[in-house]
Amino acid sequence: QVQLVESGGDSVQAGGSLRLSCAASGSTYGIHCMAWFRQGSGTRREGVASIDAGRTYYTESVEGRFTISQDKARNTMYMQMNNLKPEDTAMYYCAADLRCWGEPEPSAFRHWGQGIQVTVSS
Repeated sequence: QVQLVESGGDSVQAGGSLRLSCAASGSTYGIHCMAWFRQGSGTRREGVASIDAGRTYYTESVEGRFTISQDKARNTMYMQMNNLKPEDTAMYYCAADLRCWGEPEPSAFRHWGQGIQVTVSS
């Protein structure tokens, strides 16, 4: 089993920045793909960004503002979020699985964190 723990969520004003972290532990051997999803109130869970062997994916709405990265030695993934907008307000979830390509789909991930709240006020 893989355990994922998110941190770094907060409430910020529009234009601000946050850095989310996701620490993985447990049976992480073979886990190459890590991703961030988010789910706002009344919306479906959407893939925000993913990273697998250095390949990255970003959903269009965060391209140029968010940067995903990974420290394999620490089994930790990060997402730097700059120029935050009110529409970025959501619960953010870390997910992991063997491999991934392109837009991450929730059904493709077996391992999930509990989620962390990001609130952006205008």
